[in-house]
Amino acid sequence: MGERLFVIGNEAIGWGALNAGCDAYIGYPITPQNETTEWFAGEFPKRGKVFIQSQSEVGSINILFGAVATGHRAMTSTSGPGWGLMQEGMSHLSNGEMPCIISLVQRGGPGAGTTRHGQMDYLSATWGGGNGGYKNIVLTPASVQETHDFVQLAFYLADKYRNPVIVMTDGLLGQMAEPLELKVLDFGPVPEKDWAVRGRANQPDGIRRVVNVMQGLIPSPPHPPYTGFSDLLKVLNEKYERMKESEVRYETYLIDDADLIIVAYGYTARVSKEALKAARKDGFRVGMIRPLAVWPFPYQIVREMASKGCRFLVVEDSLGQLVEDVRIGAQGKADVHLLGALARHDPGDGGMILPDTVINEIYRLMNR
Repeated sequence: MGERLFVIGNEAIGWGALNAGCDAYIGYPITPQNETTEWFAGEFPKRGKVFIQSQSEVGSINILFGAVATGHRAMTSTSGPGWGLMQEGMSHLSNGEMPCIISLVQRGGPGAGTTRHGQMDYLSATWGGGNGGYKNIVLTPASVQETHDFVQLAFYLADKYRNPVIVMTDGLLGQMAEPLELKVLDFGPVPEKDWAVRGRANQPDGIRRVVNVMQGLIPSPPHPPYTGFSDLLKVLNEKYERMKESEVRYETYLIDDADLIIVAYGYTARVSKEALKAARKDGFRVGMIRPLAVWPFPYQIVREMASKGCRFLVVEDSLGQLVEDVRIGAQGKADVHLLGALARHDPGDGGMILPDTVINEIYRLMNR
């Protein structure tokens, strides 16, 4: 067993990055994820690693591009408004096929919204908030341990596909303290970064490398060998299809006999599981699907359960974003209900969706 700590989720991001072999962090403080920036500022320099506080989130995402272009593992972190500022950079990272990690700790929105928790960046994370159309794997941990582990998984997937990966939590998970076991996870080998810009003298073939955000328009042989725009689009499309085929992640709980299935991620998944257990004790056949990644989304299991006659209750702390993917999966074959941010227990920014609210909604839908 590895060393055990009692830390908050925002700090677990740092420990996960360290155990993944991350070399550099570039970030700009924003609530509710400031502890992540603080952790890297305190831990990385003394370990001989790079910490840069940028001038803004726009600076962070562009410096990150330069860092990963050299072949090193690097990441940034942010929250709602900062995430919005990063979208142009996210599009460029996708064009340049830069393998990097973005930790997104969601808060209330839109706009400046609140500095507290929320689940309101789902659509911009899963469908791409920048120009041109692109896809990034989006992992959604629901505990401090998962946050640590998923950050390591994210670095592996980024290198495997040469693509950005997002680890999406929320303000509650970021601020919540739980036991964490530090351990290095081995996901297997990753491709050599023979495309990385290291200087001609450091390349085994003596040929310089070029990385840019206009791949396909500006030929940059031999890495990658895109000689036309359609060459790039074909490679990106094939990559996204491989991700959809291989990286669907979810867990199920008591769905075999379920009449009603809750779909939730992050903090609302934990809340929903408590409600589900209580409803089961009262004889209600309720199950749960928890996406561990929301892109690619587990449409198939939703489709299978819809075809069996199950109804769905989506619990998410927004006005309805995850629910759109569940509706796509159900293909009109099942009722899909939303319990969203308007069901918070308090009208202030500290309001949450609590287990009692979920239980009451279960009872209402099941006609008791």
